[in-house]
Amino acid sequence: MSVPLAEARVQLGSHIDRARRQAEHARRHLFDRASLSQAGQTPFETVWSDGAMHLRYYPPLGEVTQPPRTPLVLVPPLAVNMLVYDLFPHRSLVRYLRTRGFELYLIDWGRPSRAQNARNLAGYFAQLLPQMLDRVRARTGCKRLNLHGWSLGGLFVLCQAALAADDEIANLVVVGAPVDYHDNGVLGERYRWLSRHAGRLHELTGLSAAQLPSAVLRSPGWVNSLAFKLTTPMASLRSYGRLLRNLHDDEYVRSHATHAAFLNGMVAYPGGVVADFIDYLWVDNVMADGRLPMADTQATLADVRAPILNITGQDDLIVTPRCSQAMADLVGAADITCKVEPGGHVSIVSGEQAARQSWPAIADWLIARD
Repeated sequence: MSVPLAEARVQLGSHIDRARRQAEHARRHLFDRASLSQAGQTPFETVWSDGAMHLRYYPPLGEVTQPPRTPLVLVPPLAVNMLVYDLFPHRSLVRYLRTRGFELYLIDWGRPSRAQNARNLAGYFAQLLPQMLDRVRARTGCKRLNLHGWSLGGLFVLCQAALAADDEIANLVVVGAPVDYHDNGVLGERYRWLSRHAGRLHELTGLSAAQLPSAVLRSPGWVNSLAFKLTTPMASLRSYGRLLRNLHDDEYVRSHATHAAFLNGMVAYPGGVVADFIDYLWVDNVMADGRLPMADTQATLADVRAPILNITGQDDLIVTPRCSQAMADLVGAADITCKVEPGGHVSIVSGEQAARQSWPAIADWLIARD
C-alpha cells in the first residue's frame, strides 16, 4: 500500500469517527440531555420538606479544624432551578463554600402549583423565608444567621432583614439584587414607560394588577426561560452556533448541555408574584423609596442594619450596578461594601470569573465578620 493511500485511509477513518461522535452528541443533546449534564452532583441532605419546598443541608467538606462558622443560608430567586448553585463538579458554589468550612443551607422554593397562584412576594420573604430560617436556627442552635441572596433572592433577604430583629441576621451577601427598577438601563426605560401608562390607567379606572385574577398573571416556566434568553438573543444564538461547530467535542457538548439544563429548566412565577412585580416594583418602584413591596408594614430598608456585601455584574442587563447599589443610600447598615465584577446576571453567581474572584471575596468577607 502506498504511503499517500494509507494516509488517506487514516484521514477517512478520522472523519468517520468525528461524524459518529457528532451524530451521537446531537442525538443525546436533543433526546437525552440529562445524561450529558454535569450539574447537581454535590451530595446534600434534605432536612425539611413539605413535598414542594425543601431545605437542603451541605455539611463542611473534610475535617474542620477552625471554630464553627455562623451558618450560611443560600436564598435563591424564584423561577430558577437549584442547578445554578452546583453547576459543575469543578465549579460549584456549594462545594466551594463547603471547602471554606461553612455549615451551609439552601432553600429550594420548588415548583409552585396553580393552587398557589395567589402567593405574592411578601408570602415568600415575610412568611415562608422566616419559617425556613427558624428551622435552620432550631437545627443549629444559632440565632444569628448569614444570608446569601442572588437576584430576587437578594431582594428577599433585604426585606427579611428589614422585618427581622437586629440579633437574628448576622451578615447579608446580595448578588445582582434589584432595588431601583427605574434606574436599570434598558429595562429601566421600559419600567418607566409602563409606570407612566399604568398610572394613567389606574387614575381612569382604578384598576391595578392585584385586582386581576392570579391565574391570568401566572408566568409558566417556559415563558421565563424564553424571556431570560431574549435579554441577550444574539448570545443565545451564538451559543448554538458554537455548539454545532464543536459537536465532535465531548467536553464542549457536556458543558453546553449543563448550562442548557439550567436555562431550560426554569419554573413558573405564581400570579400573585407577577401582580406584585407590576404594582410594587415596575410601576410604583417602591424599593427606590426604601419601602418594602408589601402592604401593612412600617418596616423600611432603613431598618436593615446587618453588614452588607453587594456584588453586581458590569455586563448585567437584568440588574445593573446602579439598580442594585441604590440600596447603599437606603439601608441603615453602617458596614456596606459594593463590588462590581465582570460578567452578567448568571455568571456573577456561577461563572468562571465568579469562582476565581467573587466566591473567595464572599468567603473572606464573611469569615472576617464571624
